[in-house]
Amino acid sequence: MAGRWPFPCREEEIPWYTAYRPVDPIAVDGRLVEWSWQLAPRTSRFVDLVSGERALFDTYAAILWDDEYLYIGFWVEEPLVTAKFTERGSPIYEDNDVEVFIAGRDAYYELEINALGTIYEVLFVWEDAYEKSGYSRVPELRRDTPGVREFPGVGFKHPRGKRIGFWNWDLPGLKWGVHVDGTLNDNTDRDRGWTVEIAVPWRGLELLAMPEGKSLPPREGDVWRINLFRFNQYREAPLARDSGGWAWFPHRVWDSHVPECFPYVRFTRKPVSEARR
Repeated sequence: MAGRWPFPCREEEIPWYTAYRPVDPIAVDGRLVEWSWQLAPRTSRFVDLVSGERALFDTYAAILWDDEYLYIGFWVEEPLVTAKFTERGSPIYEDNDVEVFIAGRDAYYELEINALGTIYEVLFVWEDAYEKSGYSRVPELRRDTPGVREFPGVGFKHPRGKRIGFWNWDLPGLKWGVHVDGTLNDNTDRDRGWTVEIAVPWRGLELLAMPEGKSLPPREGDVWRINLFRFNQYREAPLARDSGGWAWFPHRVWDSHVPECFPYVRFTRKPVSEARR
């Protein structure tokens, strides 16, 4: 008899997504106006991270890639676009933000961005893999460095135990852009929302790919685990069960740090013009 699925999400519902290659250059200015973004398959509308119920406002995302970058775009409906943090590494989760989590077998990367374009990023390595997967031999991943500490997770007791969080680590070569369709931090009018465009260089994901020897860039048919989130400093009025966190795929617990619940992203070398919408 197979063991019980030990994670809070519903295994049989985890989505698959196919990422195609762009057909025109991606500017990474946050506007998402390239023809490739118009053709790219959108994720399902984000739902509540905990309940899986419909969220108050629309949020969608799409993924593209080429031999240099993994591209991620967000479309965020927001009637009052606000943000306060301007310094990189600030606690962006205390603003309204969007978040990207990319997982390898033994480590995963978290990126948060607010509407001012300020970012926060962390690399997490599973404690049980730090030695055996070679992370202890990577100079920038020394445990005795400032900004490195244990991380137990948030709302879910993960069966793998603790992680080591490297808050001192920045993904090399990262590019991003944000565009606000409205007036930032001005609540005298109504905004349409904001869009986010991210380019993650494949070479910056070497630490995630290392234990399995994953190809960078991916080969045809390779699969990565990626989940995308939106966190808000407001809640929909009762009786709605709004946790304040919305996700491409719900984890069914207040914790975005569960890689086993991340959607499967399959990479194809086909151009996005061949995508089925």
